[in-house]
Amino acid sequence: WELGAEVVAINVEPNGFNINKECGSTHPAGLQKKVHEVRADIGIALDGDADRVVIVDENGAIVDGDQIMALIAESWHQSGRLAGGGVVSTVMSNLGLERFLGDMDLQLHRTKVGDRYVVEHMRAHGLNVGGEQSGHIVLSDFSTTGDGLVSALQVLACIKRQNRPVSELSKKFAPVPQLLKNVHISGGKPLEEALVKAAIEDGRHRLGQAGRLVIRPSGTEPLIRVMAEGDDQQLVEAVVNDIVEVISETRSAA
Repeated sequence: WELGAEVVAINVEPNGFNINKECGSTHPAGLQKKVHEVRADIGIALDGDADRVVIVDENGAIVDGDQIMALIAESWHQSGRLAGGGVVSTVMSNLGLERFLGDMDLQLHRTKVGDRYVVEHMRAHGLNVGGEQSGHIVLSDFSTTGDGLVSALQVLACIKRQNRPVSELSKKFAPVPQLLKNVHISGGKPLEEALVKAAIEDGRHRLGQAGRLVIRPSGTEPLIRVMAEGDDQQLVEAVVNDIVEVISETRSAA
């Protein structure tokens, strides 16, 4: 409102039990529908504590954290504001973001999953833009933690400055095919078994330099997460499925 925009607010009546319930950045379908309904220029979804943001363009398409970081990093780089010659994200960010930044001679620093690791790396290496694909964006010129409102305002500033629709501004790179699957486990250490190690090594070899493979235990659930990405979608799917199958056949599988 204060910036002169017409704002249509939805899901803004908390009762202590409905935080994140079928709304916000974790459930953006309602926002996508509303953007279409009112023909909005942009939709902004936050989570319950507003440290995470997801953008919806005027066509109702989701703009994830990788594209938001690309947009802000490019804008700040062009204005001489980007510190440290790069951006910090996690191992889960798309390879397309890394290539996009590389085309500007910027580096993508990767950390373990979790915004606290992103912040630690930013502090240690003097960088001021970081975040996660999920929408936790850290802009240390303004805050020492993820702030969805600040991130959304930076996106709005880019739109205002360039006077172009969100759908054009937010497609900074074409994401490479990426597939994530979870394997439920009942305990043990399946990643230390010889057959699993061999399958992972084979997957890395098949993907080569044109792809990435990330295998990691969940920090909160009894799961092994298997993620691969690369230019060849069929190869990515085959690599993930082969590794998931081998892990599923171990004694640790649930």
